[in-house]
Amino acid sequence: MLAKRIVPCLDVDRGRVVKGVRFVEIRDVGDPVQLALRYDREGADELVLLDITASHEGRDTMLQVVRGVADSVFIPFTVGGGIRSEIDFDSMLSAGADKVAINTAAIEQPELIDRAAKAFGSQCVVVAIDARRDHDDWEVVIYGGRKGTGRKLTDWAREVCDRGAGEILLTSMDRDGTKLGFDLTQLSAMDELPIPLIASGGVGLVEHFVEVFEKTNADAALAASVFHFSEFSIAEVKRALQRSGVPIRPVEHAR
Repeated sequence: MLAKRIVPCLDVDRGRVVKGVRFVEIRDVGDPVQLALRYDREGADELVLLDITASHEGRDTMLQVVRGVADSVFIPFTVGGGIRSEIDFDSMLSAGADKVAINTAAIEQPELIDRAAKAFGSQCVVVAIDARRDHDDWEVVIYGGRKGTGRKLTDWAREVCDRGAGEILLTSMDRDGTKLGFDLTQLSAMDELPIPLIASGGVGLVEHFVEVFEKTNADAALAASVFHFSEFSIAEVKRALQRSGVPIRPVEHAR
């Protein structure tokens, strides 16, 4: 069985890492390059950098930050936010990113998934999905949660796979920043997907990482504030996972 991954997320706004609750109440956290370097040293398996305002304000994703992170860390990282074309994919990958995430653009031009997968390989294409509870399913939302799409999560996730995406990053809007734990019901609805799934939204305790891997088929778990504010460390998470028998890259490999 493949090792599960622990993935710190850096939400970037105007070149600074920020964190909020349900995408509002934003607080400044620090410099993205310095935080990326810290997490690399602490044993993170991957990183995700998301420009949380790029889609809304029409800005390009910050190439300077991407280059800085690429020059500083040794672990893979994904970058997203404001990606709208194959040219944007190429720019991010050329700047040093290993994978590129699309969210709003994937909904507005689904064929971009197909084109990017063909041009750069499915392994480089991550579709980030933000979803909130809507009766017996979840509605996909875009523009940082500011606009509903009317699309059902389960239907959209299947289409994303069919179009050639290599991975899905699923964020529960209902849990984001709440520290109540991952939305296990939402994640379990994704259990039959044929591509890797990153769980996001709601981490507050080390036990939440154990729970998500024991109760769902998530391949990776993403968190932000609990790591940013040193509520617990990546090493603590990995030791808890090892004790529970969850396959994980050994914490002693951290630099």
